[in-house]
Amino acid sequence: MQSDIRMKSIEVYVENMVARTPLKFGAVVMAECPFCKVKATVENRRGDVAEGWGGIFLSDVWAWPTPELSHEDKVAAMEEITRRYAALAEGYPDFAHPIDVFFALEQDLHRINQEVCAEHDLEPAQTFLGALVCASPVDAALHDAFGNVNGIDIYHGYGPEFMSDLSKYLGPEFAGKYIEDYIRPTYLPEIPIFHLVGGLDKLTPAEKDDSDPDDGRPVSLDEWIAQDGVYCLKVKLRGSDLDWDVQRMLAVYQIGREELPKLGINELHLTADTNEQCDSPQYIIEMLRKIREQSEDCFARILYIEQPTERDLTASRHDMRQLSELKPVIVDESLTDLESFELAMELGWSGIALKTCKGQSSAIVMAAKAAELGIPYALQDLTNPGISLIHSVGMGARLYTMMGVEANSRQFFPDAATAAEQAVHGGIFNVRRGVADTTSLQGTGLGYQMDRLLVE
Repeated sequence: MQSDIRMKSIEVYVENMVARTPLKFGAVVMAECPFCKVKATVENRRGDVAEGWGGIFLSDVWAWPTPELSHEDKVAAMEEITRRYAALAEGYPDFAHPIDVFFALEQDLHRINQEVCAEHDLEPAQTFLGALVCASPVDAALHDAFGNVNGIDIYHGYGPEFMSDLSKYLGPEFAGKYIEDYIRPTYLPEIPIFHLVGGLDKLTPAEKDDSDPDDGRPVSLDEWIAQDGVYCLKVKLRGSDLDWDVQRMLAVYQIGREELPKLGINELHLTADTNEQCDSPQYIIEMLRKIREQSEDCFARILYIEQPTERDLTASRHDMRQLSELKPVIVDESLTDLESFELAMELGWSGIALKTCKGQSSAIVMAAKAAELGIPYALQDLTNPGISLIHSVGMGARLYTMMGVEANSRQFFPDAATAAEQAVHGGIFNVRRGVADTTSLQGTGLGYQMDRLLVE
């Protein structure tokens, strides 16, 4: 197709960022992280040339939470994998759609990941989940560039005028079906934002102490609700301390019930995430039972449970059906490719968690598959700052997610966004009454308005 692109250059930029307050999830704490930006310059078959951008945190604490290896060694390897993948994509010889490039290079990404880990004697090696994180800013930059060089909103580039049908990726039952059939034709004007209640987060002012930042921003949950009106709350749990987890859910629920009506907001939605710390789904079943005993309303407001057990689905092959009968249970860290999608469904998981850090290409193909099969999906975060937040919120506003999109960099990395990003996309970076305003997502590509971001 005339719209297909070939790479002229791909450049990688990495900058370390320090958290305003530590983010605890699962068994790890995120205090700093390198942010990777990628600029791709491409041409289409007509000879037009344009740039595209992508960005993501190279978050080893989430993607590669191996205590035997140092944070420094892991992020150095992730940066090297990103650079090698970028070089590989830059040398891709054919004109193609970005989704075709991603799937064509999927096995090479496996290889690069294993090679870098072996060369640096890193054992256990990073799993493919971490490799996807490394590739994701390159993939995002190619999608943005594809839209820019063809003068289109990238989400208009997923139909028959611009790409093959889904049978190429999902099999003959998807013949004649396209991604555009499963996404919104325009951005939702506003989208609910999930606020993260981390494992170290303060819930009330009484818990605050001298270790908390004094920068005029909220610290405790009730202060965040008062400022942003957030009514979707994602609660990080321990997964190994049942009483603590039960009381944490009830406490967060109670604060929401007390604070939101003061703002005239009557909605409250909760999700729970142990980040794989549960030995079995029975732990969450018992937690939900105890919550229900103490507060039927709190139980009712839990939308879903996210990834309670280990990310290797083949290790224990936990049957999720009993838990799924109580609440939807969403697979996240385990979801790395179409094969893991199929296995999760076989094991009784209710739905899937999409993330831009696993790649735009993968996420939207999986969203189409989920929609066709009637499988619900959520859109989660990687504490995305800057352009990665703009990208993620934009994706959420074009998909049919279970309830909005997670966006927590405003809590933990609020200064990571540039002044221009915050000025142009103020409705995304400044949540009001629990929603992000997406009207700034305009123009071609991923809607960054990069011409304004680079000059303001």
